[in-house]
Amino acid sequence: MLLTLTGISKSFGPVQALRNVDLAVRAGEVHAVLGENGAGKSTLMLIADGLLRPDAGTIAVDGTRVGFRSARDARRHGIGMVHQHSTAVPALSVMENIALAAGWPVPRAALRRRVDELTSRLSLPLDPALPASRLTVALKQRLEIVKALAAEARILLLDEPTAVLAPAEAGDLFRVVRGFAQSGGAVVLITHKLDEALVVADRITVLRRGAVVHTAPREHATAAGLTAAMIGGALSVVPRPEVRTDGPVLVRCDALEVARESGTGLRQASFTIRGGELVAVAGVEGNGQRELLRAVAGLRRPFRGLLEVSRPIAFIPEDRTTEGLIPTLNLTENVVLGVGRAAPWISGRWVRRVDWRAARRRTAELLHEFGVRAAGPDAAAVSLSGGNQQKLLVARALERHPRVLVAENPTRGLDLQAAAEVHARLRGVAAAGAAVLIYSNDLDEVLQLGDRVLVAAEGVITEAPPGVDPLLLGAMMLRREWPNAG
Repeated sequence: MLLTLTGISKSFGPVQALRNVDLAVRAGEVHAVLGENGAGKSTLMLIADGLLRPDAGTIAVDGTRVGFRSARDARRHGIGMVHQHSTAVPALSVMENIALAAGWPVPRAALRRRVDELTSRLSLPLDPALPASRLTVALKQRLEIVKALAAEARILLLDEPTAVLAPAEAGDLFRVVRGFAQSGGAVVLITHKLDEALVVADRITVLRRGAVVHTAPREHATAAGLTAAMIGGALSVVPRPEVRTDGPVLVRCDALEVARESGTGLRQASFTIRGGELVAVAGVEGNGQRELLRAVAGLRRPFRGLLEVSRPIAFIPEDRTTEGLIPTLNLTENVVLGVGRAAPWISGRWVRRVDWRAARRRTAELLHEFGVRAAGPDAAAVSLSGGNQQKLLVARALERHPRVLVAENPTRGLDLQAAAEVHARLRGVAAAGAAVLIYSNDLDEVLQLGDRVLVAAEGVITEAPPGVDPLLLGAMMLRREWPNAG
């Protein structure tokens, strides 16, 4: 075995994240690790990467027991990790971040050529000179992957690497992953997407509440069996409410144009959303959908055209660690900041006062209502798993009781059951009379959720015909000719 974790246990205060976990990964193998949010997957990988120390258990590389005090120790033993959230230095360029991760002491011109060659070989293109701070969430994820591979790791730990990648980008990544394994490397893939595990993995392990409940070769696994192992039973399905079409117009765009940092992000957008509608946006990254959603949410000012949006507005950003939450603050503080001045715990006309006892009590209720696994309302946001942070963002947005709800990739990093619950809540908000506008890079989610589908392509917004299928939707996203478009 190239990597062996034996009897790993880890607690954070009263929360036991891992209980006597065993995981063994062979050279030449892709080993998928599945589990609900908070099951302990990321904690296990952070221990394997030297960023956390276990309370009990051992780690072995090539059959030799090792003890990691830091990620640098793990690198010396050939372990590289692609984190769920960006670890790039924002002020440095793409090539400087890659050089920092790989330890490349080369002149700038040679560094650019080396990065260009690497990203081209991996089919993961990046602009070497672009500052990391200007990368989209998807490109930041791509940078994390390139950094790990540039360091010549023998063991790759991938924590939700496709959470913000488009299907074509995910396919490219998995070709890289399979090639890495076939060359003698070992890969641990954390994912919530069963289809990914069933396609790319050689073996699959399922964690539930910090313990291993299932390990089997891929050929012996089924989607139904893995789902049952992950959640301890069958997936509950919430009936879809009837779509309302007679509500008032709550969002109106007419010839809307919104700038991006260079050039025009959104060139044409004319549509309305009525109360009761859930409208989904599809588009390849960088085609104007980000500018559209942020303009509707009141975060970007249009420079031309009409935009009318009813208030209050709630927004769920795709990057929960830099835009959604302040990791070092506790959950109550994050809820207070996000809900704003209209919250019942805010008083005072001229001098605002916070009733922290009431805010803490309501935060505890939200944690329970939305199934957020946390030590309590006083826990730091950074202590939550990525999926539980996402649940908190959704809970906080709905606490604003919005007339218009805007969401970017609202189920990013969520397991099957949690994603189904978020879908039900979004539909419930629409059924109660709000207008809901979402963007997802998962076309299945777009088609499943949207009462109507808008397509962003080269900054132009068009509406897909009713009953659009994935093939036609993909053609519209690429502005290609397609048959029977009418």
